[in-house]
Amino acid sequence: MTTRSGGVQSVERAFHVLELIAAAGGEATISELSAAADLPLPTIHRFLRTMVGLGYVRQSPDRRYTLGARLVPLGEAANRRLGAVGRPVLQRIAEELGESANMATLDGQTIVYVGQVQSTRSMRMFTEVGRRALAHATGVGKAILATMPDDEVERVVGRQIDRPTERASATLEELVERLDVVRAQGYSVDDEEQEIGVRCYAVAVPGDHVRCGISVSGPTSRVDDAFGRRAVPLLHDAAEQLARALSPELTGAVH
Repeated sequence: MTTRSGGVQSVERAFHVLELIAAAGGEATISELSAAADLPLPTIHRFLRTMVGLGYVRQSPDRRYTLGARLVPLGEAANRRLGAVGRPVLQRIAEELGESANMATLDGQTIVYVGQVQSTRSMRMFTEVGRRALAHATGVGKAILATMPDDEVERVVGRQIDRPTERASATLEELVERLDVVRAQGYSVDDEEQEIGVRCYAVAVPGDHVRCGISVSGPTSRVDDAFGRRAVPLLHDAAEQLARALSPELTGAVH
């Protein structure tokens, strides 16, 4: 792996190992990690032994390594901070479009809502921050999945797909076809796939540093094609703004 200039190599490698475990679905063998990281087995073993001792990695009885419970509060704190950073952007979307604006991150097969600004209308879309939903059946989830190659989508979603409504993808092949459309047009639509009567437009926040997306949703009676033509440019602008705010080059420097 390439080391960033000025970084501490061992720290970067340790975090890279955690990312590889996550990318493998949350568990991997030491040989799989060594091959993926292009590092010697003894080096990977030292990293894993240290992280197991700290609780950030767990070794299962079959000698596979999984993400540890000590990562959970870190992820929750990061999500809260992500929602706080995104709130001004969501506020602008909700005010300009008059519908609820949402922000979510990918966590395994689900998305986790980390921020929302509700519409002021009496009939509106509402979701609690912290709520989970199947990634393949939501606008924001499909927007994030569309940034991945198909083989990674299969690892994340699996081949057995649950359908919250009959409008959701029934098979992995159908989902991949829908993701191709998302890639071509640059945004996704949840057309009553998560909940009947609700439509959603969404885009992914660009950049490899975080897998998140933003969306705007409301009743199908108001959120139609004309609404989408207004919403998509605003969502793209907001996503670029968030990408700049979340960029490691801007937020990760220590002076």
